[in-house]
Amino acid sequence: MTKYLDMEEALEKSEEIINAIKEGKIFIYPTDTIYGLGCNALIKQCVDKIYDIKKRPKTKPLSIIAPNIEWILKHFEVSRPVLRLYLPGPYTLLLKKKEKKYLEYLSNSDKIGIRVPEHPFTLLIEKANVPFITTSANISGKRYPTSLKEVEKELLERVDYVIEGECFHKKPSTLIDIEHNKEIIRD
Repeated sequence: MTKYLDMEEALEKSEEIINAIKEGKIFIYPTDTIYGLGCNALIKQCVDKIYDIKKRPKTKPLSIIAPNIEWILKHFEVSRPVLRLYLPGPYTLLLKKKEKKYLEYLSNSDKIGIRVPEHPFTLLIEKANVPFITTSANISGKRYPTSLKEVEKELLERVDYVIEGECFHKKPSTLIDIEHNKEIIRD
């Protein structure tokens, strides 16, 4: 059964939420851009459930909210000054993995999209200290939600937690390919 909390309640019950993140529970949650659908990125079967819920082909990559900058520097080819330019904020940085096989079930290339939203929910991911899937809380190809009332009932019924809160920018994050220093237009 889906558990509903507002952002303030989620922060008050941070121990419960952090444990749920670590265990691989599936969340619908607000970010600084739009509503997201996510789980612990280290648990492949939970990631597979995200693909299933979204009806998204596994050939399409998923992005991650990083638990912290040190985690990004450990796993990806990027400098601290570049990260400071964009993170935290409404950006997804397409970064090259140091180890090609790392989280290969998220992306069939040597790159993964990395985010650190400027939003209170990110504090819970930081405390859980695990990478967290972040994809729009919609059926693949449908309109992205900027409020909880725009999230389809079908999705709400298939997750463990729904966190209600405000999305500040109300549009998807800007995707930037750091290696080629260019913004990517999403399809």
